[in-house]
Amino acid sequence: MLKIEIILGENDVMAISEGLKKIGIGGLTVSKVRGRGKRPGPEIHASKGSEIFTPQFNEKYKMEAIIPESKEDEVVNIIKSNGRIGKIFVSQILRAVDIATSEEGDETIWKNK
Repeated sequence: MLKIEIILGENDVMAISEGLKKIGIGGLTVSKVRGRGKRPGPEIHASKGSEIFTPQFNEKYKMEAIIPESKEDEVVNIIKSNGRIGKIFVSQILRAVDIATSEEGDETIWKNK
């Protein structure tokens, strides 16, 4: 199992989510976060337009999903083709445990039906 974390500078959440649904990736966590990157944020006119303020942190979107290792390249390609600005981080999941059923491993994410 792999964990994919995506930090998006623009709201491309729905396009990426729909692309992932098409390949069977259903579970997805989306958060609106604040952070800074290479690009400065947009200037804000304060005090009736007489002062210009550049915020240190900008609004961003963070998406997280647990995926099978076999779909890593496919998932990364979907994110790259549907996202405009951001980063993709891939990390190994060592253990997954379902709290309610005590199941462990792949069964916690993908039910064999």
